[in-house]
Amino acid sequence: MQFEYVLLALLAGRPLSGYDLRKWVETEGQFLRSRAHHSQIYRLLGRMVADGWVAFEVDPREGRPDAKVYRLTPVGREALLDWVRSPYEPPSRFQDADFLSRFAFAAVLDREAAIRLIRTELDYRREQIARNRPRDRTVRFEDPLPELDQELAREVYEELHQYGAGAMDAWVAWLERMLRRLEQWQPGPKAPPAGEESTR
Repeated sequence: MQFEYVLLALLAGRPLSGYDLRKWVETEGQFLRSRAHHSQIYRLLGRMVADGWVAFEVDPREGRPDAKVYRLTPVGREALLDWVRSPYEPPSRFQDADFLSRFAFAAVLDREAAIRLIRTELDYRREQIARNRPRDRTVRFEDPLPELDQELAREVYEELHQYGAGAMDAWVAWLERMLRRLEQWQPGPKAPPAGEESTR
């Protein structure tokens, strides 16, 4: 997962300072990317400014350092939408951070792209289950270390398999549920732009 796209997606909602982005990474973002250091966020922001994806204004702060507040440019918007709509290749490990972040932002930016993403993931996981669930899971040992408890090893491996199978089934059920919700989604009336009152 290229983390700059997550930052672009956050800026799609509203302008944010580097501090705001860092706080998000330390809270919600920790579930998408582990150990993202704040210096990396500022390096990415600098590169995104240089690439024309974002621009910033300086927000003077009394008694504190001034803050740069970043917003998407038209070039950044196109880069974000290209990422959301790009082909997705599922990895063998499910609940991948790239899928989760892409889905979170695709669902609100381009519902059809999110539907394609979920269908791709679902097809891959169903095929993975069909191929692997009935495999021979017999654990065989030959000249094992004397410390290795063979009986316990077989029990632990079976427990891990059962846990993994249950987690995969729960993942597939969640994907199916989200696919139905996206396919049936009926958006309500759009809210008026900020600062404008509804005439109703």
